[in-house]
Amino acid sequence: MVRLPTLRRGRPSLRTTFALSFATAASVVTLLVGGLSYDSAAGLVRVDQQTAFDDVIRDLRAEVRSEKVVLRQYPTESTAPVPYGLRDDLRRISRMDVQVINGNGMVYDAGKPPLPVTGEDRVTAASRTPGTVVRREIGIGGEQYRMATVAVGDSTGAVQVAQQISDTEDLLQELQKRTALFVVAVILAAGLAGWWLAGRITRRLVRLTGVAESVAATGRMQVAVPVTGDDEVGRLGRAFDGMLGRLARSKDDQRRLVEDAGHELRTPLTSLRTNISLLRRFEELPGPAREDLLADLAGETRELTDLVNELVELAAGQRDDEPPTEVSLAEVATTAATLAQRRTGREITVRAEGDTRLTGRPAGLQRAISNLVENAAKFDQDGTEPVEVVITGRRVQVLDRGPGIADEDRERVFDRFYRAPGARSLPGSGLGLAIVREVALAHGGTVFARPRPGGGAVLGFTVGESAEAP
Repeated sequence: MVRLPTLRRGRPSLRTTFALSFATAASVVTLLVGGLSYDSAAGLVRVDQQTAFDDVIRDLRAEVRSEKVVLRQYPTESTAPVPYGLRDDLRRISRMDVQVINGNGMVYDAGKPPLPVTGEDRVTAASRTPGTVVRREIGIGGEQYRMATVAVGDSTGAVQVAQQISDTEDLLQELQKRTALFVVAVILAAGLAGWWLAGRITRRLVRLTGVAESVAATGRMQVAVPVTGDDEVGRLGRAFDGMLGRLARSKDDQRRLVEDAGHELRTPLTSLRTNISLLRRFEELPGPAREDLLADLAGETRELTDLVNELVELAAGQRDDEPPTEVSLAEVATTAATLAQRRTGREITVRAEGDTRLTGRPAGLQRAISNLVENAAKFDQDGTEPVEVVITGRRVQVLDRGPGIADEDRERVFDRFYRAPGARSLPGSGLGLAIVREVALAHGGTVFARPRPGGGAVLGFTVGESAEAP
């Protein structure tokens, strides 16, 4: 069972961060869209109302100028007729309040509600010029109106037209409230959607984090890693799974190396302990026995030194941090052959064919070729023919005329500490060819071994992704 990670106090989870970010982005967009929509709608409504009022006033002025509206003077409001049904026509067409006053400013056709008459309105009603207009905003019973007084002319009176604007503002306020509620609803929905979506996005990350914390806490790397999906999280899961696999293999290799090294070191150390105990009776031993004892000590010490050196080389090769550089296998093989020839005294030839350049670690490649050459010289100590090193592209072969290699040994000859039955009497630690395999694997290649036609053996390795196994 995977443990979920414990959140640190004061730090929001990744899911919470995603949800808040999603909600914030949605809030900003919704506020902008809602605000702009409201401003646009309110502007259109106000402009439409103003345009309608202006059209009515323009038409009314045109009517009075063409003398289609004629008001007669009446002494009292009660005897005043409604000329041409003016009020009803305007109310029907424009749904506005209409009131008529005579030339003295008296109301003889009141509006519903009645409109106020000021001194300025009376002056307009007494005007002899038809179409004279005065505009203002008024308040009646707590409602706001825009009003215009249009003179009929010849000092006969004026027509007052009023348009209620407070109901429009009330409508816009209601629209504003609904817009605000819509924005809040969208923000809440965005937050919930962001929380749900962030949960789906981070679900695998949470599981992956749990696996990582479990590995860190227990040290056990044999755990199931969620690797579903082809997105970045899936790639991360596969990379993490591969990393755990490599770490597990490295840990197993390290454990086997320690176990094998302990087993191999036990033999020379036991022999050394035995010979050292004999040194206490060194004076009692005859001369030849003394010489044999000293020779055994020297040989066992040298064997132990070689074994330790091989172990160090093998361990260093597993964690080699030598930077890869452009290198020529032919040049590396020539250098390795020169050094091996000095140490062994055997003649070694190098033959290169094709392009041997690659990107690799020169020291590791040189060590691998040196081990192959020294292995060939060790098994062909009495040979008269030179040891041959053949480089073909990215393939390295070392050919000798020794006893050859049995079929059952071909698969195990590169294992750590493995020594063929015919080689157990020869000096060596059984790690030289294991180092060759480590170098080949580190360079994306493989190792091979086979008998050589006419006697002897062919051992080698390939490097690079384009290298082909024999």
